[in-house]
Amino acid sequence: MNILVLGSGGREHTFAWKIAQSNHCDNLYVAPGNSGTKSIATNLDISVTDFEAIKEAVIENGVELVVVGPEDPLVNGIHDFFLQDIDLKNVAVIGPQKAAAELEGSKEFAKRFMVRHNIPTAAYESFTKDTVEEGCKFLETLNPPYVLKADGLAAGKGVLILSSLEDAQSELKSMLVDAKFGNASTKVVIEEFLDGIELSCFVLTDGKHYKILPTAKDYKRIGEGDTGLNTGGMGAVSPVPFATKDFLDKIENTIVKPTVEGLKKDNLPYVGFVFIGLIKVGDEPKVIEYNVRMGDPETEVVLPRLKTDLVEIFQAMANQTLAEVTIEIDERAATTIMLVSGGYPEAYEKGKEIMGLGTIKDSIVFHAGANYQDDKVVTSGGRVMAVTSYGNTYQEAIKKSYQSIENLCFDKMYYRKDIGFDL
Repeated sequence: MNILVLGSGGREHTFAWKIAQSNHCDNLYVAPGNSGTKSIATNLDISVTDFEAIKEAVIENGVELVVVGPEDPLVNGIHDFFLQDIDLKNVAVIGPQKAAAELEGSKEFAKRFMVRHNIPTAAYESFTKDTVEEGCKFLETLNPPYVLKADGLAAGKGVLILSSLEDAQSELKSMLVDAKFGNASTKVVIEEFLDGIELSCFVLTDGKHYKILPTAKDYKRIGEGDTGLNTGGMGAVSPVPFATKDFLDKIENTIVKPTVEGLKKDNLPYVGFVFIGLIKVGDEPKVIEYNVRMGDPETEVVLPRLKTDLVEIFQAMANQTLAEVTIEIDERAATTIMLVSGGYPEAYEKGKEIMGLGTIKDSIVFHAGANYQDDKVVTSGGRVMAVTSYGNTYQEAIKKSYQSIENLCFDKMYYRKDIGFDL
């Protein structure tokens, strides 16, 4: 079959890499793709939110399956667009419909969903520009640190954790009154702070059944020791060493099952990935947030551990026969380290030539913010490449990734040297 992956990051290169290994894939397209996807697929210069251009490409290339990488097209209703179009309605789309994508599109929607279905999460209140003073008073009732979340999509940067009440009140006003995160912060959710260690759980669902993929832990802060600004993710480890069988059973019984059942009860059509951001508080898992797609850079450690044919899984999801599929997982650990542009997540330069790509033997390099320019691979984004390795332990895998990174370079390249430090 002919398959189209939407997106341009490390997640989408990983999807393309895995799909290309399937005997069921005849022609693979990625829109818009990057320098990594170009070597294994045909890149199409189309924006992920240009639905009409995507439609033309699907028809022209006889695409039968579309895998949606990022959240924007899902929240904007790409699955619904396909279902409502006579020429596209028989094309399988991996990703939830718009109503269900609100689990990521609105923090308040997600919180209400969790409360309604008794899914453990932090206590919260929501505020708008008109109730900003009430928000400031609510902050006074909480103990520090204070958690502020922009309600809408803010590219992974709309969450602030602040230790000072004055800073929290000031930032709340900045988000609501000064539109610090644009439309994303017209509403802000204030949450109680949960103290614990975070991990990510990835669930596949066809709307009726579910399968759980390996857990992963990512590292969001730019600085070592988890300091500094939030990023899209600086590295990841899978499996998560502290996630014992008992703890994983708790996640399944108290979070995964009620989530999938809740989607059914609320009539939220869902064929795709549910990415559940969790925190382990004592011995109990609680939900921090839902995402309606795979994480990045977690994809770069979860999919490499998947031994089952990914296209067969996608076909079963589209046909609602996921229960019949056996998911086989590589027992080895996988880790990834993200190489980023100097200055990221703030202002950074692009167009820096990346050297040493041909020398990497013991790792897989997934391209993210990288593209071709005059036959050279150059930087085109903040997070440039993810260097993934296998190992019998996560320590061994991390060591391999760092050894491989010694052979790569571009001007002002930066990466964290402490991924896995807290495990």
